Amino acid sequence: MSRRRNKKQINRRNDISQIAFWLKDEGVISCPGYTSLDHNPEIMTACKTIAELIGSLTIYLMANTERGDQRIINELSRKIDIEPEMHMTRSTWMQAIVMNMLLYGKGNSIVVPHTYQGQLINLEPISASRVSFEPIGYRDYKILIDGKVRDPDNILHFVFNPDKTYLWKGKGITAYLRTVADNLKQAAATEKGFMESKWKPSVIVRVDGFTEELSDPAKRKKILEDYVESSEAGEPWLLPAEQFQVEQVRPLSLADLAISDTVQLDKRTVAAIIGVPPFVLGVGEYRQEAWNSFVQNKIRIIAQAIQQEMTNKLIISPKMYIKLNYLALMDWDLEKIYRVFGGLSDKGIVTGNEVRDRMGMSQLEGLDELRILENYIPSDMIGNQKKLVQEGDSNE
Repeated sequence: MSRRRNKKQINRRNDISQIAFWLKDEGVISCPGYTSLDHNPEIMTACKTIAELIGSLTIYLMANTERGDQRIINELSRKIDIEPEMHMTRSTWMQAIVMNMLLYGKGNSIVVPHTYQGQLINLEPISASRVSFEPIGYRDYKILIDGKVRDPDNILHFVFNPDKTYLWKGKGITAYLRTVADNLKQAAATEKGFMESKWKPSVIVRVDGFTEELSDPAKRKKILEDYVESSEAGEPWLLPAEQFQVEQVRPLSLADLAISDTVQLDKRTVAAIIGVPPFVLGVGEYRQEAWNSFVQNKIRIIAQAIQQEMTNKLIISPKMYIKLNYLALMDWDLEKIYRVFGGLSDKGIVTGNEVRDRMGMSQLEGLDELRILENYIPSDMIGNQKKLVQEGDSNE
């Protein structure tokens, strides 16, 4: 008796394992396995968007002067903005830094400066897989590149989302996105399984009898050929009423499972966590206000973290600093640019050539002076207007 029971239990376990294997192999119900965040299309799209935008920003070398902050053009500014790495363009170089900050390096991006006779010759970004960190207490640490210890004071260490324990170390966005990434992976697997599944009968023919014929695949096919299949499209079926009953069924669709609604919600969650507008991930329509808010907040925050680290490690002069011009990413049409900067020009705040530069036009001679609306005289002669000089009755 016990042997029979054990045999039944073993057979039952085998059946369950076979069913579990089928579900796992189909990918409809079960979606096993580990997938890194950089293999998720939505997460990659959001991070790449931020990286590409910051990679397009011009890097300014600025100096504090008596007339305010002014842009400096020299060999250092060219090195930083034009050719920071000998084998990469500025855009590609910056994208690599930002992608390590957001995704690959889990909040940490390392760049090694190379100098020759006191001059900066190269800024080498390091792959996240080559970098590790060794804490020294809670405040200090060492950076290991290919197993070799490096001093953090001589390395550019860009941090995103500081860790709660080691504040010098970035944490990235991996912890927040793990669950929603799994949901998106499951949704994609379910959709793929539905599209590829062959178990979608639209017509069921109920047969009365024919027990032996239905047990043989060849005989079942012969029955379909004799009674159901037709030679021409639209030709009616001729079925014995006593032996056949035809029913039409509608298979379960993705709409019934609300897959689309779930995916839309998960995409909005990814957009909110990373900080991009939902329309970047294909959810909703483009809105200018949302884009400008994205630039003024998310892009500005990451750009400031980069420019502050570069200023701290690369610039010796206390009067100079590095600036990323994130305002260039603002979505301003020509009419708004003319209205805003034209008004600033009328008030003597910007020059005519600065207005032309914002509109993508080349500069002209004679438009480098600040002028005030009132015969457009130079700003330093505003007090010499005739109506302000009271001489005699003629007021001239």
